[in-house]
Amino acid sequence: MFFQGRNKLLGVQNFVLKVINNNCPELKSFLEGPRRDKRVNLTLVVLVVPLVDGKLRVGDAFNAVTQEFSTSGVGIVLDRQQALDEVILGFRLEDDVSYVRAAAKHLSPMGNGFYHLGLELKEVIPKSKHPELETFQI
Repeated sequence: MFFQGRNKLLGVQNFVLKVINNNCPELKSFLEGPRRDKRVNLTLVVLVVPLVDGKLRVGDAFNAVTQEFSTSGVGIVLDRQQALDEVILGFRLEDDVSYVRAAAKHLSPMGNGFYHLGLELKEVIPKSKHPELETFQI
């Protein structure tokens, strides 16, 4: 009985190692080449509000999760393919929410209907510029 449990544990450990090896950012750089900026893997809930011709599309807002950050960008995970050129992102930081305007750089499929949206962060937006953002819960 001891060996069966040990074999199951080894099977799980081998699986986890394979997942990590196939998704590790440090290993991907060998295939894709070095990136200009380092990325930090960080998962946060973020509000995404599309911005079209300078106007918020409040009715099209949705929540997503971040995947990684760099000094001037963020990658978010979407549960559908969605063409977004510009957005306002809302981040909860302790007891406050901060808003940042961002421009889409790329949209890449991840599999099973999920997409990675790479965004370049452009500017912090004062809450007074878009008071309608205060109605959202993040």
